[in-house]
Amino acid sequence: MVSAPFAQAQTKLKMVLNWKYQGPQGWFFLADDRGYFKAEGLDMVIDQGNGSGAGVPLVANGAYDVAFGDLNALIELAAKKPDDAPIAVYVMYNRPPFTVAVKADSPIKSPKDFEGKTLGGAANDGALKLFPAFCKIAEIDCDKVKITNMQPNLREQMLMQGQVDGVFGYVNTIRFSAKLMGVDDSKLRYINYGDYGMDLYSNAIIVSKKLVKEKPEAVKGLVRAINKGLEDALKDPAAAVAAVAKREPLIQIPVERERFDATLKDEMNHPEIATIGLGNVDMDRLKKSIDILVMAENLPHTPTVAEIFTPAFLPPSSDLPHKLF
Repeated sequence: MVSAPFAQAQTKLKMVLNWKYQGPQGWFFLADDRGYFKAEGLDMVIDQGNGSGAGVPLVANGAYDVAFGDLNALIELAAKKPDDAPIAVYVMYNRPPFTVAVKADSPIKSPKDFEGKTLGGAANDGALKLFPAFCKIAEIDCDKVKITNMQPNLREQMLMQGQVDGVFGYVNTIRFSAKLMGVDDSKLRYINYGDYGMDLYSNAIIVSKKLVKEKPEAVKGLVRAINKGLEDALKDPAAAVAAVAKREPLIQIPVERERFDATLKDEMNHPEIATIGLGNVDMDRLKKSIDILVMAENLPHTPTVAEIFTPAFLPPSSDLPHKLF
């Protein structure tokens, strides 16, 4: 039992994740289980999500205080409704995970081959949302590509059954969902956005401007606690995955451990972290990625870097991870 005064001192924060419970969310749950949020005066409620793009509007409309969501969805919202847009305070996925997965024997070898084909994705999927921008960068005629929406849990099944020619997603989400269905990774190929000029950041801790304005110390404590959870997860990945399993006992621990390792390697291990630390961004690189999206999506306003990300709530650089392995 906590005493009443201590309970009253706690700031309740609602956070929405990028997706259903998965290994790479283990750092959030370690931070919770080990009391790091509580030590910062935070009472955290962490809910499952429905896609990395879905969390941003949920913070913008006040349903959540915090999201682990896609920075590019934030850029788009900030370009259209700057007053409503939340802000990123800790960027975790510093390499672009966006892809279109096809069967290994598919005739689709490059983005141009999407023309005349049918691609499918969940409505809130980050890669699907960025596809118009990818079309422009990779010189694809978007009008010649048929897009169909599907339930996220049917994605890999519909691809393997040939109901669609390719599916949108994050590389490791697709890879490990397929694995859980018994489909080996050798049966899939990936057309990755990052290989064709879309050098974007992706998932970050995104918070409401209201929270930043009214409770800046809570934001600082939130970031500090998550950073501690991440450091613990890097030292003991098995504990991180076990913390997820505590919330969702049906996960397959060996697969989620593989997913954890692959996410670190493919989505979080940009060379820049050796210099700036994980959580921070290269301001020039972020500016370029904003410019790419504004140009490719014909957005009405070009947000400044400061509208998208603030380093003000980061721990000292010496406390950020500078290597993952």
